[in-house]
Amino acid sequence: MTPHQNPAGRHYGMDWLRIGAFALLIFYHVGMVFVPWGFHISLPDPVDGATIPMLAINPWRMSLLFVVSGFASHALLGRMSDPGAFLAARTSRLLGPLLFGMAMIVPPQSWVELTVKHGYGFSYLHFLTQDYFRFGMLDGIILPTWNHLWFLAYLWTYTALLGLALIAVPARLYGSIRRIAARLLAGGRIILLPLAWLALVQFGLLPHRQETHMLIGDWYGHALYLPAFLFGFLLAASPELWAPIRRWAGPAAIAAVACFAVVAAIEWAYPDFALPTPPLALAFIVARTGMRWLAIVALLGLADRALNRDHRLRPTLTEAVFPLYLIHQTVIVLAAWVLIRTGMAPLPLFAALVLATAAGSWAFYLAGRSIRPLRPWIGLRPRPRRPRAALGVAQAA
Repeated sequence: MTPHQNPAGRHYGMDWLRIGAFALLIFYHVGMVFVPWGFHISLPDPVDGATIPMLAINPWRMSLLFVVSGFASHALLGRMSDPGAFLAARTSRLLGPLLFGMAMIVPPQSWVELTVKHGYGFSYLHFLTQDYFRFGMLDGIILPTWNHLWFLAYLWTYTALLGLALIAVPARLYGSIRRIAARLLAGGRIILLPLAWLALVQFGLLPHRQETHMLIGDWYGHALYLPAFLFGFLLAASPELWAPIRRWAGPAAIAAVACFAVVAAIEWAYPDFALPTPPLALAFIVARTGMRWLAIVALLGLADRALNRDHRLRPTLTEAVFPLYLIHQTVIVLAAWVLIRTGMAPLPLFAALVLATAAGSWAFYLAGRSIRPLRPWIGLRPRPRRPRAALGVAQAA
């Protein structure tokens, strides 16, 4: 990597954090095949102890993605002429791939799930033409669906709310709100206030609730992810917040590891949330709630201190993230459907699924970026057309 030298103020560490977070999704969703958590396809016998590394990631992985997305949204807003243009650009960038993904990428996941878990006996072609677009239920599965693409629906919703707020709020008032919010999160409050909000949600506002990924009525999910998105936006708008993040990233990392130790110990002793007493259940929930924010502060500190450097691979990897996100879970489900039937042992099966997913997803990106009409539908910016004069010079050369 080369030192950070960017007159435009780009934070390369946030780019690497985004790349790493989406790469982590491949390992996490491959891991879903091995645990009893209701994935589209799973091993007949879950692997003992596989839930523990999953629980190291589960509490914070999606909140981190919303923080990074909020940060990127502010950078995009700075390149737009006004909030209306920003909203239009985000709508085009997010809703097109969401609709394309629901129509073309997600259906194999539902077909495999119905085939493996519900005895669906028809071919994929029959499923796609006769059953997938029924706009109803089939054996308890909503069709059509967005599965892992729920993130795009939520991100567009939060972006739309932010864009409309920026249009409605005068610039002076927006500046005052930004400064007040930055002061509220100064110092140790960068840790305490978000933790207080998460505790209020978990134990006061929405106790015993879980996220549904249905968008409408998912108040628990919105209580987690909308503030994370807005914090990322505020972080980009208020560089002074990096100082408390750098100050508290180390203690946050230690505290996050301690929280995970509690979670792992309880999960090891009482697998699959079979918690025997209310005190243990409370300790488990408190530790997971703490991990959700402490890990994010630690990772933001890492991004700022160690990863704020450029590299020749960064532009390609940054561009590839969106297409890889769209396709990776479908590749996992199809590969698992084929490989589980071979009777492969769990460890080789995990390695084979990771390799198959990485290779298949990267092939999708390479093919998609070379097809000009397909690029916007898989989250890539349209390729600029070369001027005719330049094209003629190139052909002559």
